[in-house]
Parts: sequence; C-alpha cells; structure tokens
Amino acid sequence: MAQDLRDPDPAYLDFWRERHLCSLTTLRPDGTPHVVPVGATYDPDTRTARVITRKTSRKVTNVLAAGSAGAPVALCQFEGPRWATLEGTAVVRTDAPAVADAVARYAERYGRTPRPNPERVLIEITVTRALGNV
Repeated sequence: MAQDLRDPDPAYLDFWRERHLCSLTTLRPDGTPHVVPVGATYDPDTRTARVITRKTSRKVTNVLAAGSAGAPVALCQFEGPRWATLEGTAVVRTDAPAVADAVARYAERYGRTPRPNPERVLIEITVTRALGNV
C-alpha cells in the first residue's frame, strides 16, 4: 500500500522509529541488484533516509557509479506481516557535519553509538515513494 509522503500514517512512522534492521538495494553498474543489511533512519519532515557505512563498501561504489544525479535505491524493513519500503535517489555525503548528524540519528534509533570510524560516510536518500503495510 502506498503512503502519502505529505501525510503518512502515524503507525507507518512509528514503525520507522522502532528498532529494526533494514535492507538497502542498490544497482551494480551492470544493472543487477545488490541487497545488504543496514541500519537506517528516516526523517519524514525532510523525506530523507540515512545509512552510515564505510566509504569502501560496495553499496557506496554502486551509488557513486550512478553519477552526480544519484542512484535509485530501495530501503526496506519488516517484522512478521508488517513491512515498509522507502524508495528514492541516493547520494554519498562525506562532510563531517552530515555524517555526525546521521550517526546521532542512528544512535537514537538503535540505542547505541557506533564506534568511531574514519572511513565512515553517509548514504543520503531523498525519498520519493513510501510503501508498506503496518
């Protein structure tokens, strides 16, 4: 079921605040999907999802390969029959304030601060579609 990004169901937003692991799907340069488990956060006010990761990860390579316009991605989570997917365009951000903000959001959602990592970057997703059944 589609969610109205301007007025999402409160239960849908609550589901994105609960502690769940997610999967991030990016496309390899040959067009095949690359799906990996990630921790992620979602800010419905700005329609932005965030994933922190190492700059040498395959998901970062895939996003960068798409060019400056960004890469199409899907970010999903589920628990039993409940599921939610955010689709949009991802870019890689390396600026320290954006990465620090993403780490703080991660810590709030997952209840732990990741250990420092000088190779950490941010995959920032501008959400254009939300689907789910919660």
